Amino acid sequence: MKSQSLEVKGSFKKRFDSGWNKFLTQRYLQLFAILGMIFLVFFCYAPMTGIIIAFKDYKISTGFTGFFTSDWAANSGFKHFIDLFRSSAFPLVMRNTIVLSLLKLVLSFPAPILFAVALNEVRNSAAKKVVQTVSYLPHFISWAVVYGLVFTFLNTSTGVVNRLLVENKVVPQAIEFLADPAYFWTLAVITDIWKELGWWSIIFLAAITGIDQSLYEAARADGANRWQNIWHITLPGIKGTIMVVLILSVGSLLTGGMGGSNFDQSFLMGNKVNYETSAVLGYYVYETGLVNLRYSYATAAGLFQSIISLILVFGTNYLSKKTSGYGLF
Repeated sequence: MKSQSLEVKGSFKKRFDSGWNKFLTQRYLQLFAILGMIFLVFFCYAPMTGIIIAFKDYKISTGFTGFFTSDWAANSGFKHFIDLFRSSAFPLVMRNTIVLSLLKLVLSFPAPILFAVALNEVRNSAAKKVVQTVSYLPHFISWAVVYGLVFTFLNTSTGVVNRLLVENKVVPQAIEFLADPAYFWTLAVITDIWKELGWWSIIFLAAITGIDQSLYEAARADGANRWQNIWHITLPGIKGTIMVVLILSVGSLLTGGMGGSNFDQSFLMGNKVNYETSAVLGYYVYETGLVNLRYSYATAAGLFQSIISLILVFGTNYLSKKTSGYGLF
C-alpha cells in the first residue's frame, strides 16, 4: 500500500515537473494568455455582479453596497421585467432590433465568405495583398469616424451624393438620407458591410489556405473549371469555419451580428426624426439607464437581451451539430 502511494506521488511529481518545464518554455505565450484571462475576469466577469440590481430597486446614491442592500423589487423581483414587457416602447425597439439584425445576418454574413473566395482566385499576389489590406483597414476606424464620413457624403447641404443627384436632375431636391426613417436600415447594413467585410474575410481566407492543394490539382486534371473547384472543394473545405462563425453571428444577433454595431449605429446615426427605425434594444438600455437614470430597469432590459443571445448560441450550436456535424461545443 505504501509503495503504491509513493508510486502515485512520483507519477504526480513527474507530470507536474513536465508541465512546469513546458510552461517555462512557453512563458511568453503563457504571459499573454494570463493577461487575457485577467482582462476577462475584471472587465467581463466581475461586472456581472451588477446583474443583481435587475431584481432590486437600486438607487445610485447607495453606491456599490446598494447592489446587495437594496430592497428586492415587487412581484418576486421581476417587477422591472414586467414593466419592460408592458412598456409601449418595447415592441418598437424589439422590432427594430430583430429586423436590423436579420438584415445584417442575411446580407453581411455571406459577404466576407464570397469576398474571401473571390480573393483566393486572384492569381496576382501583389494585387491580392493590396486588396486584402485595403479591405480590412475600415475595421480599425471607429463608428464615430464612419458617421462623419456618412454625414459628409449624404447631408442635404454639402453632401457629395445629394449634390450629384440634384445637379444631374435625378431628383428634384436633396434626399434626407440621415433623417428619413426609411433609409436608416439600408445605411446601417451598407456601412456594416463596408466596415467589417475585409476583417471577417481574414478568417475564411485562413481556412481556405488550410485546404489540401492536391484536391485542386486532381480536380484540374479531371477537367474541372474554377466554378466547379469553388463549389465542390473550396466551400465544403471551409464548411466548419462557416458554421462556427454562423453560430457566433446568431448568438450576437441582437447586438448586430458579425459587426456587433447596432448600438453604435443607433447612437450615432439615430435621431428624434428617424427614431421609429433607429431605436434598438441596446440604445434603449442606454437611454433608460444613463439618460433617465432607471438603472434597475435598464439592467433588466440588458439581461433580457443577454438571455436571448445565450439561447440563440445554444440553439444554433445544437442545430449545427445535428445538421452539419460542426459546432462550438
